[in-house]
Amino acid sequence: MTPQMDCNALNAFMMAEFPQVASDFQVERVASMEADVRLLAHEKHLRPGGTVSGPAMFALADLAMYAVLLAMIGPKGLSVTTSCSIDFMRKPAAGRDMIARARLLKLGRVLAVGDALLFSEGEDQPAARASLTYSIPPR
Repeated sequence: MTPQMDCNALNAFMMAEFPQVASDFQVERVASMEADVRLLAHEKHLRPGGTVSGPAMFALADLAMYAVLLAMIGPKGLSVTTSCSIDFMRKPAAGRDMIARARLLKLGRVLAVGDALLFSEGEDQPAARASLTYSIPPR
């Protein structure tokens, strides 16, 4: 299945539709049913101790799934999260960006199911794993 939107189109869509958070994230890679998204970690994303906070990682996982879904179906902004579960597995590296590697496991007519692994930049082991379901608006 060929993506309908590339990195540039997704980043432009985020800036136009979600300017309140778009500058915090960068879609870096799009492939069939996959996308990598970077959280540009700033002080506002950090918890005491200088590591990326849980809420910031949750936002990264959600936005990464949104990006891979839109990459595959096109700019359908009213696609919404219906379910999300996240496991925090290890402390993120202090002061580093985080990267989410999101993939769609099922892309149906009405629902999309996928997961995302979240890594601190430069680390091999994931800091968190999320499972997400999105509702796709009627055509």
